Amino acid sequence: MSSALAARKHAAGIDYAVLLSTRERPLAVVEYWPGRMWRVYMYDDRSWRMQTIDFTPHGTGQLLARRNTRWQFSGEQEYAYGKWDVQETTTVSPDGLVEVKSELAGPSGAATEPPHVRRFTAPVEGFLCPAPEFGDWQVFVPFLAQQGHEPAADVVLNDVSVDEGSGPLRATGIERLFTPGSCATPEGPAAVEPVDAGVLRIPSGQLVISDPGWIDETPRAVAVPPGEYPVTLSLLRTVHGADVAAARVTFLDTPPHAWEMALLPDEDMELLGEGQFYGVGVDTGTAAFLDATRTVAEDILDENVFLPLNSRVSVELPGTGTEPNVIAFRAGEGDGSYPVWIGRTEDGQVGSVVIDFQLHSADGEE
Repeated sequence: MSSALAARKHAAGIDYAVLLSTRERPLAVVEYWPGRMWRVYMYDDRSWRMQTIDFTPHGTGQLLARRNTRWQFSGEQEYAYGKWDVQETTTVSPDGLVEVKSELAGPSGAATEPPHVRRFTAPVEGFLCPAPEFGDWQVFVPFLAQQGHEPAADVVLNDVSVDEGSGPLRATGIERLFTPGSCATPEGPAAVEPVDAGVLRIPSGQLVISDPGWIDETPRAVAVPPGEYPVTLSLLRTVHGADVAAARVTFLDTPPHAWEMALLPDEDMELLGEGQFYGVGVDTGTAAFLDATRTVAEDILDENVFLPLNSRVSVELPGTGTEPNVIAFRAGEGDGSYPVWIGRTEDGQVGSVVIDFQLHSADGEE
């Protein structure tokens, strides 16, 4: 990716990687992880990856070399198959407690004796380095000396032309997810069966798509006209049974002119890599449509949602008084993250909202 895109990922806390090299020979790959954590893979003069260091934020505002793993290999074939002779792992606590574990492996790669462990205390300052801003890769350069590389005086950031792929996940053939008939899946032939899941009340004009057990303070929501709207599930029937492949709320009978991904205010499509998406996280095997004003008490979930869904594909939690209802349903094959698509008419109105559980390709390909 370009350095400009990587800089935006850095600012947004999204993972990316940078290659440190000299004369077209790799020295290290630096990975930035969410949570301001870093991992550095280091290579020797043969371009073999011989060491990995994990850095975590420290209370001083710097980075702590929390885990440092080195390997020794007897030859090229052993390296190719990951059969190390010696693995040494140094772990450091935030207050300077150090553990060094050395492990020996025989010709088959299996350990030949119990690991040798040493523990001692040391000044934690010796394991700290500055937390870099984007482009400050020189903070990692001193660690290259551990593989015999001479630190450079300067680090130059160059863009390298690479194929960045076709971009984020695209909404192709979403309507076909609800078209009854046969389809192909990686597991073999299947049948699509749309079923009615009830009518959803949305008095506030804010449709929320969420795991009913984990409705956070900033849920994924779509602004829609207040009212009552039908919910349809797309069942995918195979020889193993029926799973919910997608769920839809329909607001207009007009077929969507275009589809767009439902985003939170701080999400940027340009930061997504090939086939990536922002989606709804599911941790209870269940997803739901509900109005933004509706809350779901944790103590009713087991009896009123999770247990009924063991034998049904959807369940409705009625509202009390003026409170709107909730329509919950099985989330495909279980936990994960799933894209939400907004179908808009030619003049920009919301025609439908779909959550796709990605059980089969909407564009008809396996």
